[in-house]
Amino acid sequence: MDWNRLLSRVRLGLSRQHPDNEARTDFQRDFDRIVFSSAFRRLQDKTQVFPLSQSDYVRTRLTHSLEVSSVGRSLGTMVGDSVIRRHALKGVYPQDFGAVVAAACLAHDIGNPPFGHAGEDAIRLWFTASATGRAVLERLTEPQRQDFLRFEGNAQGFRIITRLQSPDNPGGMQLTCATLGTFTKYPRASSLPTDPPPGIAFKKFGFYQDDGALFAEVAGQLGLEPAQPGAWNRHPLAWLVEAADDICYRIIDVEDAFRLQQLRFEDVRDLLLPLTGEPDRAQRKLDRITRPKERIEYLRAKTIGAIIEQVHQRFMENEDTILAGDFTEELLDVIPAAGAMRALKECGENQVYVSKPVVEVEAAGFEVLGGLLEAFVTTVNDIATNGSNASPKSRMLIHLIPEQFAGPGRQPIAELYRRVLAITDFVSGMTDSYAVALFKKLTGISLPTG
Repeated sequence: MDWNRLLSRVRLGLSRQHPDNEARTDFQRDFDRIVFSSAFRRLQDKTQVFPLSQSDYVRTRLTHSLEVSSVGRSLGTMVGDSVIRRHALKGVYPQDFGAVVAAACLAHDIGNPPFGHAGEDAIRLWFTASATGRAVLERLTEPQRQDFLRFEGNAQGFRIITRLQSPDNPGGMQLTCATLGTFTKYPRASSLPTDPPPGIAFKKFGFYQDDGALFAEVAGQLGLEPAQPGAWNRHPLAWLVEAADDICYRIIDVEDAFRLQQLRFEDVRDLLLPLTGEPDRAQRKLDRITRPKERIEYLRAKTIGAIIEQVHQRFMENEDTILAGDFTEELLDVIPAAGAMRALKECGENQVYVSKPVVEVEAAGFEVLGGLLEAFVTTVNDIATNGSNASPKSRMLIHLIPEQFAGPGRQPIAELYRRVLAITDFVSGMTDSYAVALFKKLTGISLPTG
């Protein structure tokens, strides 16, 4: 792979490319387009880990995405400076790398459904646990079935930024190919003709069958090497997006858990202090800070700074392997502090993500999302099959589905795969609050008032 192609400013779906502006680059425009999108705004009402109403301190998906973007900008700029010096690149600046990674990080969770990652499991489960879902799967091809059985927020995110947001535009938001490639951590389809290649980049999938041609266009523009039919080697900067996300959720989730009294100060201190790079100096600083809250905030800031530098160094040490498509591990697994970062991850899995408030939210997600899918998939299939003879309930519920997802004139899409995919687009795009409110109204738990 070649850096000059990997930083392509070509915009997906735009036939005529506009000249870049030194005062505001194409990559900065990508960042701005994401910030002003409705899909990004909805992240403010989507759970990160803890229930949204418990505290105004803990993170939502929106604040998490902003923090990941900040870390990503630092990583991208540092790597960009080193890459430019090493390869004597012309006409590109460290800030360009930073802007690409920042934009991709900003959108990295934009496809997540309500109720955190449990929302993904809830959608997958509905297609096997529901008779309606199973009946849909029986009529699809195997690749189409895998899109639903393995519903993936990363693939949904690619669909949002290339199709659903600004749906009248070819290419959706018409972001640059550099940003789209960097966004796609898993550059493969859900179903491949043979076993996927080894490595973290192929652990999940990054686009649906319906969007495969769009990613192929992006990959061709960037010069991403095909790994096999339906799969490409990962864009090098996607490794930094992955690292920025992992840095933030591992460190910040334990900070939030401390604020909600799920973890003790001493436990969080002992996890973070070794990661600061200068534990003795950091301890002396801690001794001068009076309140536990500010102590943990100091440790979090020092830890993030230290890990960013380690990731930068490891990326540059492995750059040739990454460009060749032969690097297979997460960067956080090969940094000097890999063991201590793994301890943070294990703490989250064993103590934070299984806490009662977290589990209660996730359990609710299965009921709410399963109920919404049952109602709306039944509705569009009934009308598509029976037309004016559809049930009165279906003819009523169709008006609760936005036309973008119901079909033009609220006449459902003829093809079953795309018809059901549109409903998963609708349901997965909901905020937590809207999904709960709509579910309550559909089930009669809550009735609208005048």
